[in-house]
Amino acid sequence: MSIHVLVSGGAGYIGSQTCKILAENGFIPITVDNLSTGHREAVKWGPLIEADISDKEKIKTVVRTFDIKAAIHFAAFSLVGESVRDPGKYFDNNIASANRFAEALVEAGVKAFVFSSTAAVYGNPESELISETHPTRPINPYGESKLGFEKVLRWTSEAHDFRYVALRYFNAAGADFDGEVGESHMCETHLIPLVCQAALGTGKALSVFGNDYDTRDGTAIRDYIHVVDLAAAHVEALKYLLAGGQSDTFNVGTGHGQTVMEIIEACQAVTGHSVPYSLQPRRQGDPQTLVADVSKIQAVFDWRPKHSDVQSIVATAFRWQKERPY
Repeated sequence: MSIHVLVSGGAGYIGSQTCKILAENGFIPITVDNLSTGHREAVKWGPLIEADISDKEKIKTVVRTFDIKAAIHFAAFSLVGESVRDPGKYFDNNIASANRFAEALVEAGVKAFVFSSTAAVYGNPESELISETHPTRPINPYGESKLGFEKVLRWTSEAHDFRYVALRYFNAAGADFDGEVGESHMCETHLIPLVCQAALGTGKALSVFGNDYDTRDGTAIRDYIHVVDLAAAHVEALKYLLAGGQSDTFNVGTGHGQTVMEIIEACQAVTGHSVPYSLQPRRQGDPQTLVADVSKIQAVFDWRPKHSDVQSIVATAFRWQKERPY
């Protein structure tokens, strides 16, 4: 019998891709999304329940109606700049509403929970590779809110029969290889879709913030993980918990990084389109290098990134930005 999994934010970029991978692995994803940023068209592999995660009674009804055994939580605000301008919005949704969601699940008997966390919990890096033992000192309200909910989960798991995995991932990028779901934000802030939009002429010329870092070409380095690999990591985390695994935290990345200029060059090479860009001063608070130490997740889970070469990431992202099904 297939296991029903509640996916909050399953109409979003990473959530919808995870629903697809869940279905491919024999699970039935039940999406709960208020569609404030998600897309109804992205929900293709199970039912959509239009609701807010803070509505405890609605969540408990969904759990009982579908006999939910586990949950994966994506529903959160995630714009760093907005979080600085409006921190209360982030603490209310990413901690308070998420806490009510977790309480509803516990009260309804759900025992396994996968949380979409972020490398933003680490703050400024103190080492070349960031491991899970790196100090957590967020430098913006977004990272602080994600770390806050990690703490909620830790104490909830100690008080109840409830186990969780928090996945701290670095830079999600790329799009579904079948073109069924992808990154469609009203206000796009991520580098790779912005590069693709600049190449297509559907967006502004790209701003490259800083070319005087101590890196291969002077631009900042980030660890990019293909969204399909990232979705697969969530499914492996779920399997781990359902098999009796204990609560834990894992980085999700590739263990190596690309500079901003390398992403631009890859887009030009893969697509044949030039990418107009201008050099701008560094942004305050932008670290030089953010790369994951992924030894822990590779040791514990049967997971390795399979599609996170820069060519695959750029090619799938470019096709998605060109076709834009929704």
